Amino acid sequence: MVSLPSLAPFPQSSWRQHLSSSEWNTLLQSWTSICRAISSLSEKDIKAALARDDSIVTFLVSFAEETAEAGFTILDSHLTTLPKAVFQLVSKVFNVSPPPQLFDYAFLANIARIFPRKATAPLIAQLFQRHAAALEAALTALKKQLIPQLEAGIKGDLKSVEARLIRLNYLLHASPDTCTLFLAGSDFLDGLIVCFRVMNPPLRKVILTTTYLCLVGLIDTEPAKWSMLSDQLYALKEAADAHKAGPLNVNDSLVPELITNTPLLKILLRRAEDSGAATENFKKRITALESYRKGTMVRPKRLIRRRLDKGKGKISQQEVNADIHVHKMSQITQVQDLFPDLGSGFVSKCLDEYGEDVEQVVANLLSETLPPHLANADRSESLSSHPEAGHTELAPRSTPPQVPTRHNVFDDDDFDRLAMDVSKVSFGKKPAKNADEMLKDKANAPNKSAILSALAAFDSDDDERDDTYDADDVGGTVDASNQEADAASDSNEEALFRAYQLDSKLFDRDAGTRRGNPRAKLREETGMTDEAIEGWALILVRNPQQKRRLEAKYAFSGQQAQLERTSWRASPAGSGEEGSEPDGGSSRGGRGGGRGRGRGRGRGRGGNVAGPTGEKETESARKNKEANKGSRANHNRRDARAKKMARGGFAG
Repeated sequence: MVSLPSLAPFPQSSWRQHLSSSEWNTLLQSWTSICRAISSLSEKDIKAALARDDSIVTFLVSFAEETAEAGFTILDSHLTTLPKAVFQLVSKVFNVSPPPQLFDYAFLANIARIFPRKATAPLIAQLFQRHAAALEAALTALKKQLIPQLEAGIKGDLKSVEARLIRLNYLLHASPDTCTLFLAGSDFLDGLIVCFRVMNPPLRKVILTTTYLCLVGLIDTEPAKWSMLSDQLYALKEAADAHKAGPLNVNDSLVPELITNTPLLKILLRRAEDSGAATENFKKRITALESYRKGTMVRPKRLIRRRLDKGKGKISQQEVNADIHVHKMSQITQVQDLFPDLGSGFVSKCLDEYGEDVEQVVANLLSETLPPHLANADRSESLSSHPEAGHTELAPRSTPPQVPTRHNVFDDDDFDRLAMDVSKVSFGKKPAKNADEMLKDKANAPNKSAILSALAAFDSDDDERDDTYDADDVGGTVDASNQEADAASDSNEEALFRAYQLDSKLFDRDAGTRRGNPRAKLREETGMTDEAIEGWALILVRNPQQKRRLEAKYAFSGQQAQLERTSWRASPAGSGEEGSEPDGGSSRGGRGGGRGRGRGRGRGRGGNVAGPTGEKETESARKNKEANKGSRANHNRRDARAKKMARGGFAG
């Protein structure tokens, strides 16, 4: 035997991305040549090659796995040659004793998926005849794994169950013997019924497809399993009755969905009548299951606000076919639920071929009896959602005359010439500006020259205190403030603060401090009780702001000792002796006695607002002057001016 090179495994998608087009074409050509060379060997040589090298099995398994997921489009120019060579090699290997890896349901399902049913159905049937024990053992192991997971329901691994059933459906579609094996006994069908109760729409579609393919596969075998099919129909009837009588939801039953969404009963009854197996018992069971068919669900029409038809438009073909297109999409969806690998465009062509009869389309797809133009068509073709619009032919017309141009008063303005500032244009109500926007807007800001002229008009030298209309200069007013009490309070406050600065323990709240000489001296000086003295200290401690105020008030101000005045002063009450001016006197001091501007300002009440800064009398006078200024206002100033004018004074 000529020694042939080993077959390299078919690379995964992650590895294929690192190969250049020339390298990939070289690999495809090599695989095609080696597969053809192995297929041309005798059965004895093929058996020896399989025993000597496992590269053949590894290549077949990897090729089926990758092409089942990505399709034959990854084969580029070898789209037909390599799959044909691989199928010939698989057929040769199945004729001899195939290795155990090729009995795996995943490999058989991938072969049934990538190759047509006409080619794979006889191949798998021949495999069941020659190697029934090994193949049934592999499929029975899968069945035993699926049944507990199906019966577990929501507690099982639903994703794993869905993935396995999807792959198994391709094998069930191509192999009636596999359908018979899985429906042997009632465990698998009962598991499908139980798992259908789980609210998982994708899993429910897969279970529905699996049940339909298994039941239809019983009549595709040679000979057909009519008795076994009758038992399965009875089991479905019993399960539907039990579900209906129980507390479960009606929509969670497998049987009504199977009867309503698949043409199962019509196909079984027609095949039974054609083969002469339609007994009365069989028809009764078909009729009993027919009672579980759900009513057709009609979707409510969408309310569309239509324009008033004035009869001026020409209806288009797209509008005519709108309702027809929606109806056909519903039929396409029914077929794709059973054959998810078919494209919507291919299904639409099949519906057009069989008069939009879904049952005939499904039956011919299962039996692979499509016409040649559909059998050779692209099964993954999609339905175009944009039909070609028909082009209407318009007769040429002469050029119409130009419409005369109209003019108005707004021609050639800023808007017409597009010269208007967009920031000054507002549509509707002009939006109000906030403070930040108004400050940023410099358009309405005052001019700098106007500000400078206003500052020039302001006389900065006019800083003399004008107390012409001060409250103390106006007669007839009543001073509501108690100066003696304020003076006593200020003296007590100063004495307390000085004592607190010297020794804060003097204000402690214990018996020893209260009986001490310093406390007694402080009580005698201020005239306050122990509780008042201690309360004053407590308030001072709790109010740091007051403490800072007292420190600033009684700090050293640099004042010198008061010097006695040596100027002559009038004797009080006409005594003829020189004396001091009494407190609260009404003499008009200052230079130039008499009326006029030369006289002193205001009447003395123990102090003068223009006196030396820092004296208590001066500060008290200023304080009293400002205290009642707001309440007396302009009335007192007006009255004082009237009195001045009455005495012969001059205005101004």
